[in-house]
Amino acid sequence: MASKKTHWWYSMALLSLLSTLHHSPPFCSAALNNPNPPPPKAVIPQSLAGRRSISSAVFPVYGNIYPDGLYYVSLGIGDPPKPYYLDIDTGSDVTWIQCDAPCVSCVKGPHPPYKPKKEKLVPCIDALCEAIHGNDDYPCENPNDQCDYEVEYADKGSSLGVLVKDAFSVRFTNGSLLQPKLAFGCGYDQQGFGSTSPWDGVLGLGRGKSGIVTQLRDQGLIRNVIGHCFGSRGGGYLFLGDDLVPSSGVAWAPMSRSQSQKHYSAGQANVYFGKQSLGIRDFSVVSTLKKDLPAKVLKEAPEDTTLPVCWKGVRPFKSIHDVKAYFKPLTLSFTSARKALLEILLKDT
Repeated sequence: MASKKTHWWYSMALLSLLSTLHHSPPFCSAALNNPNPPPPKAVIPQSLAGRRSISSAVFPVYGNIYPDGLYYVSLGIGDPPKPYYLDIDTGSDVTWIQCDAPCVSCVKGPHPPYKPKKEKLVPCIDALCEAIHGNDDYPCENPNDQCDYEVEYADKGSSLGVLVKDAFSVRFTNGSLLQPKLAFGCGYDQQGFGSTSPWDGVLGLGRGKSGIVTQLRDQGLIRNVIGHCFGSRGGGYLFLGDDLVPSSGVAWAPMSRSQSQKHYSAGQANVYFGKQSLGIRDFSVVSTLKKDLPAKVLKEAPEDTTLPVCWKGVRPFKSIHDVKAYFKPLTLSFTSARKALLEILLKDT
């Protein structure tokens, strides 16, 4: 979660080009600020619906790059389950939803805050509590004490609360509906997200032990695989588990096994801008982009401090289609795997 808002009149080249790889962080949108807005329709391909294994769970993805500026899933939490919209974030481990514990500082979201019960609290002696705090000297004088958490994002937004464990309604690809109990944050103090939000919390899909993917894997429900498909006009689907990965036609690149790195990374890659190699160590992508851009059409926008590099055009960029006329495609050639090329194209489907 690099930034909680992306101004609609700006287009950051790298964000647009890498939109299928990098989570687009949330920002307030009037279109989604109704008390309980119905999610837009999302279609899961028919080829996914007929699989007969519970090794994968599939979730429709809602949202878009423009004009909403976020992707989210709807999850049922609790017994009986209640719906919550969770912002997809592959860069953090902790899943959290806004919580009436009571709430010290909460953003007005689409659904009422989660109400925790005392028996749902995760004790500080729990291994997941230790995983969240890592090497921190977290006090646990009484093994039955609650496990507090705090997560901070690059844009200075934060959530503070207590770890709880409750049922998640998860439908698998064979039609089975299970309710595994998963640990997540009950956030009663949120800062830096404004006064209203189109989401109720964050879905932490990071690599850590407290992540939802790892918890499902540890319960023997899925393998440790995550994938997503985002449509060019918004929506898509998210899958957890390996049942949907095709047996052929896929180029593999190993992920970094560094324990200190919580993000997903395929390691070093040689970058090609068009047909020009930019090398491995000297990633001069930004300077190359600047030289290649028509100066009279696009101008730098340093006034937006939420993004590292921004340009603005004569008119607002409303889609990737509007951007592709100005930027050549990028190709990543990963050094950790043979023939593993990722070509990032700007095109309509």
